[in-house]
Amino acid sequence: MFSWMGKQAGGGERAGDPVQTVTGGLKQLYTRRLQPLEDYYRFQDFHSPALEEADFDNKPMVLLVGQYSTGKTTFIRYLLEQDFPGMRIGPEPTTDSFIAVMHGDAEGSTPGNALVVDPKKPFRKLSRFGNAFLNRFMCAQLPNEVLKSISIIDSPGILSGEKQRIRRGYDFCQVLQWFAERVDRIILLFDAHKLDISDEFSEAIKSFRGQDDKIRVVLNKADQVDTQQLMRVYGALMWSLGKVINTPEVLRVYIGSFWAQPLQNTENRKLFEVEAQDLFRDIQSLPQKAAVRKLNDLIKRARLAKVHAYIMGHLKKEMPSVFGKENKKKELISRLPEIYIQLQREHHISPGDFPEVKKMQEQLENYDFSKFHSLKPKLIEAVDNMLANKIAPLMSLISQEEINMPTQMVHGGAFDGTMTGPFDQGYGEGAREGADEEEWVIAKDKPVYDEIFYTLSPINGKISGVNAKKEMVNSKLPNSVLGKIWKLADCDNDGMLDEEEFALAKHLIKIKLDGYELPSILPLHLVPPSHRKPLQVSE
Repeated sequence: MFSWMGKQAGGGERAGDPVQTVTGGLKQLYTRRLQPLEDYYRFQDFHSPALEEADFDNKPMVLLVGQYSTGKTTFIRYLLEQDFPGMRIGPEPTTDSFIAVMHGDAEGSTPGNALVVDPKKPFRKLSRFGNAFLNRFMCAQLPNEVLKSISIIDSPGILSGEKQRIRRGYDFCQVLQWFAERVDRIILLFDAHKLDISDEFSEAIKSFRGQDDKIRVVLNKADQVDTQQLMRVYGALMWSLGKVINTPEVLRVYIGSFWAQPLQNTENRKLFEVEAQDLFRDIQSLPQKAAVRKLNDLIKRARLAKVHAYIMGHLKKEMPSVFGKENKKKELISRLPEIYIQLQREHHISPGDFPEVKKMQEQLENYDFSKFHSLKPKLIEAVDNMLANKIAPLMSLISQEEINMPTQMVHGGAFDGTMTGPFDQGYGEGAREGADEEEWVIAKDKPVYDEIFYTLSPINGKISGVNAKKEMVNSKLPNSVLGKIWKLADCDNDGMLDEEEFALAKHLIKIKLDGYELPSILPLHLVPPSHRKPLQVSE
């Protein structure tokens, strides 16, 4: 059991207060340091509702977003290997609701209005979007091994045009933004035949501003095109995304066919397998990284809350006490970009920490600036102290918990299908080739290697390092790699290679040239027969 100690300061942590978990530490930091600042400057009215206990305790969540018929619901079905309540699949826009797919002891569903009053679920603050949204929101619960570790949010298929956005009856992008702030991973799904990004999809992606580290892209149904077409599709997708997501980093795109049906085009099967494994590993690691993600989100929230306080304090300071309030308000709203620059200089704040100007201007239209509070340094100092002195101990606590607790990984469903056995990624390939064979895997190529060996002037059945080097450098591999191969092949560490060790060295060179990684320790099945130690038989 761990304890994270805090100093007593202005409603902060008392000396000796035990915080036994990272979650407990996060709750204390928020409620004692950050929430007072948010409440005082009405942060929740402008940006994001206050965090509740369920926000800290909930499992990692994955949000799926995409245009209609890109395979979002099928993707969930593929991961779970099980149908879930409310699931509808078809070529037309079938999913017209947000569905939170979560673990439950019995299969069932909970409608949105009942869901937002459940204190154990992290959805209470969604009530502010009204009945039009709540009637299109539900929780599907079912006993499933995958859902013991993560929850999945299925979203309505996105159509195109302004009319569709209005017809929903609620602010679709605001709902997506609410989820984006709380989930651990955002997966954007694209169909290989539908790469156009509609107006609403573009707005949806823009609502993820500030959450770029959570976004992953899946190019689904890639087996329906051949290799040449796939290259063009991939290039077109990256070009389309580049116009919407303004980041210098290239988004990670996973290519494949994510459903349990035969591939229509098998020429890229190997690529699809590797991509699927990479995506699975990313999702599987979410429980292990959940604490770091929540801490990171809390830091981002604290930085935004500080900036919001500076903005509110400045607007209050600029307002006249008696006459001309309305005209001054209009002037301040129009000058908001200039105010941002001024605050950046005065308080040494990064431009990226400020909220979007246009959106902030629209929100400020509805408020009486004279009712804003002046800047209160103590509240700012409490958050500064949290960021400067409380985060590092919490990171240490996270590291300790990772060391002392068993590795948390997502299991079950499609994740178990490729973890063991001959369909595990890389099974029977590279250094793992021949692992389940009785005969030494290198024996079939040894006659060829022997011919080369005997041209290198062996003495007493062995060649020197100098002579071995002459042959090994023909591979054009760098010395650092050849040095590792030499270390693995020289089984008896005598600085020379016999014919089996030389054959092993040539085999390892072939593995590397074929694009596989070298093992850090020589696997038992690759050890030359004459160098294998006999089994100790107890009497």
